[in-house]
Amino acid sequence: MKPYIWAIFTAIVWGAVPIVEKAGLIRLPVWAGLFYRCIGVFIGFILIVIFRFNEIRQVVVTSHLGWYYPILGGFLASIIGQIFFYNALKTGEASKVVPLAGTYPLISFLLGVMFFHEGVTIAKVAGVVFIILGVFLLR
Repeated sequence: MKPYIWAIFTAIVWGAVPIVEKAGLIRLPVWAGLFYRCIGVFIGFILIVIFRFNEIRQVVVTSHLGWYYPILGGFLASIIGQIFFYNALKTGEASKVVPLAGTYPLISFLLGVMFFHEGVTIAKVAGVVFIILGVFLLR
C-alpha cells in the first residue's frame, strides 16, 4: 500500500480517537483515563505478540541497535505526551485542542532540520506557514 494511503488511514484513526477519549474523560479523571488507555495499548501489544510472534522474536534476537529509541519514544508519546494531551482535552474543546496538539509536524520539521540536516524547501516552509495559520484561525 502506498504511504499516502497509510497516512490517510492514520489521520482517520487519530482524528477519531480524541473524540472517543474526550467522551471517556467527561466521566473520568485524567489519571484514570491514562490508566485505561494503557490497558488498551497492552491489549494491542498482546495481539501483536500473538499474531506476529515469529517476526518479533527474529528482530529481538538479531537486532541490538537502536532499541532504546522506540522505548524512549513510546514513553514520551504514550505517557508524558498523553498526560499533557488529556489535561488539555478534559478542560478544553476538542475542536480547538486537537489542532493545536496536532502542530507536532512543525516541531518534527524543526528538529529534523536541526538534527538530521533535512532540507528546507519552499513547500515545507509553506506547510509550516499553513500550520501556524490554521492554529491561529481555530483559536
